[in-house]
Amino acid sequence: MKRIISTVLLAAITLAASAQQYMRIWANGDNERVALQDLTFSNNGASVKVGETTYATAQIDSIRMVYVISVAFNGSTATVDLRNAPGVSYTTNGANVNIVSENTTDELEIELSGSSSNGSLTYTGGYKCKFYLQGLNLTSTTGAPLDIQCGKRVDLILVGGTTNTLTDATNGEQKACLYCKGHLEISGGGSLNVKGNTRHAIATKEYLQLKKSTGTITVTKAAGDAIHAGQYFQMNGGTLNLSGMTGDGIQAEMTNDPTEEYNGFVFIKGGNITMTLTSPDVKGIKSDSTMIVSGGNINIATSGAGSKGITASYMTINENDASTVIIIRATGGVYTDPVTKETSKCMGIKVTNDLTISAGSVTVTNTGSQSKSIKVGGTYYAKGGTVKTTTAIDYEAIVK
Repeated sequence: MKRIISTVLLAAITLAASAQQYMRIWANGDNERVALQDLTFSNNGASVKVGETTYATAQIDSIRMVYVISVAFNGSTATVDLRNAPGVSYTTNGANVNIVSENTTDELEIELSGSSSNGSLTYTGGYKCKFYLQGLNLTSTTGAPLDIQCGKRVDLILVGGTTNTLTDATNGEQKACLYCKGHLEISGGGSLNVKGNTRHAIATKEYLQLKKSTGTITVTKAAGDAIHAGQYFQMNGGTLNLSGMTGDGIQAEMTNDPTEEYNGFVFIKGGNITMTLTSPDVKGIKSDSTMIVSGGNINIATSGAGSKGITASYMTINENDASTVIIIRATGGVYTDPVTKETSKCMGIKVTNDLTISAGSVTVTNTGSQSKSIKVGGTYYAKGGTVKTTTAIDYEAIVK
């Protein structure tokens, strides 16, 4: 293995002699992107040094060539540097950039920076990729400022110390201000501000995951949902500030394939969610299947008629991953559907089937007309934790 890795490293360094090239090294469960020109290779092939870090070749799990593309927006123009990435092409129309990748063997990493009040990036590709937002301020007047048409895993990194802002066009055809066709995983300590003028603010066709390192994501407006995830939504960390939605705060929608993993699930394992809902008949967090809260702080204020703080088919609350604190204020009244004339009441938590609480703190204050604190359509398993409500919990059966 050492001989193979040494040979690959030497070949890569030779390849990089004429142009800036990168590779990603995986060792001991972690990885690092390095410029090949910065590598110092030992004579006997036992180790390779990158800056102040030395890797023993025997400890390297894998290496892969990486091609870094940069897109810099500047007012009405955008500059694209493909850096010799194979199988990649692009076109520009003012500050609107369209990148197409036919590469199916090498991972692309795209760095986005700069500002434009009439710009966008559309990416189309069939292989996993990464996007680095490093001080990006992008407003589109025709559609989505960031449209990622890739059905694979997509990493979106909010570079630490940067503020990034995305605003989409009004009355466009886009599904979201920030849209990803595949699995979107967000990380990085920077911040992201999103304003969705046409439909959702952030949407994915498949799962959406916020990693522990995620910074702060703020949605100030969404004509639909603030966050809409196909398949499932998982939050391991970070901070979400959600307001100005006409639709739901966070929705995990079931796909048409019932065999999809965690289809319609919501997982909250850590981080902080602060949410304000004022529209009628909407949900703060909506799981089309099962919601599991095993850590984190959730603070929801819902004042719309018939609105719900949290809805799920099944729900479990514990502290398996971190301390759990849920605070919901339900102040809305009764909503009457203008077509069916059916009515619905404002509630803190509504679970269609079973609710299990074994640890954590849950506080629901409901003051709206005919509002309810917690309604459980099936069995309420009260196994532990602290639960405080303004009105009694409504359940079919209870097990303590």
